[in-house]
Amino acid sequence: MAGHRASGPGPAGRTAHGEPVRLGGGSPLLDREAREAEEDERLAPGATHAGGAGVRRRQEEPDRWRTCFERDRDRILHSTSFRRLAGKTQVFVFPADHQRTRLTHALEVAQVAGAIARSLRLNVALTEAIALGHDCGHGPGGHASEDALTPFLEEGFDHAVWGAEVTTAGLNLCAETIDGIANHSWSRPAPATPEGEVVSLADRIAYTAHDLEDAARAGLADPGELPDVVKRRCGTTRSSQLDSFISDVVRVSSLSGVVSMSEEMGEALASLRLFDYERIYLREASLERSARVIEMLQALVEHYAVHPELVPEVVGRPEPELSGDEVRNAVAYVAGMTDRYACAQAVSLLDWPADRLPQGAL
Repeated sequence: MAGHRASGPGPAGRTAHGEPVRLGGGSPLLDREAREAEEDERLAPGATHAGGAGVRRRQEEPDRWRTCFERDRDRILHSTSFRRLAGKTQVFVFPADHQRTRLTHALEVAQVAGAIARSLRLNVALTEAIALGHDCGHGPGGHASEDALTPFLEEGFDHAVWGAEVTTAGLNLCAETIDGIANHSWSRPAPATPEGEVVSLADRIAYTAHDLEDAARAGLADPGELPDVVKRRCGTTRSSQLDSFISDVVRVSSLSGVVSMSEEMGEALASLRLFDYERIYLREASLERSARVIEMLQALVEHYAVHPELVPEVVGRPEPELSGDEVRNAVAYVAGMTDRYACAQAVSLLDWPADRLPQGAL
């Protein structure tokens, strides 16, 4: 059968297909050290340079081929917390096939941030690592999970800090990656690196554009009703908005030497975000859904705190470390759940009524 024949040994070893694909000869291998040297020549002043194994909480030997930030990016990409983002709310609980999840949002942020970082000659691997990991601390049910889990922790529950200090703690990431994840939210202190600041801008650019697109497809918002400042400066489609914002950030940042956007486009982004809040996030149905998420998640935390034997033991590095605090352990377990799993646990453990579960549509 075509496509299923076993490849045989070729002149240079076994290949995936019958005919070998030639690389050409004479090119030296680019191991990590060679690529770090190449990076030192290519990156802009102020960009973050990779070196050795990176600054980590637990010292490691450097990888032979990957820079320290590429290693971080790969660890996040292969982690369970990243995979679970596929089952966590972006705008819709239980999204339809074409609607965004936290995972697709993270991928879109990585694309936007990567486009900016490449043009500004910043460290793309660090940028992608922060972007892919920036929402790994989110609980089920969207931002309502922060309101649900905050009362159980003295410091409150901030998905950015939780993602950096708890959810990805077992990955032993570099200090710059941890900082970028912890400080990607605009309410947090500024990140320590320009790459982290790029992700902060890319996050807001990506979600304001794609959340509107999802809501429009669901019949919940009309891009034709966008404020004139948005229509004139960045258009009514996701594509035109991303192109306008990315181009502006690259132009302004390259001229000013500071990761930033123009006042005009900043005003358009703020106006677009306000439109999303008024028409999507703060709709009556959305607020009702958030109230259901909060009620359900708090009931689950209280149940697991009283029954700590139901919280599974942590196996392997990619999981958050459990503390001796039963309430904190319960928060860590519930925060890691997908939307469906949280709802299923509420039904099976708490006999949660179906009519009190969060609904799929806003």
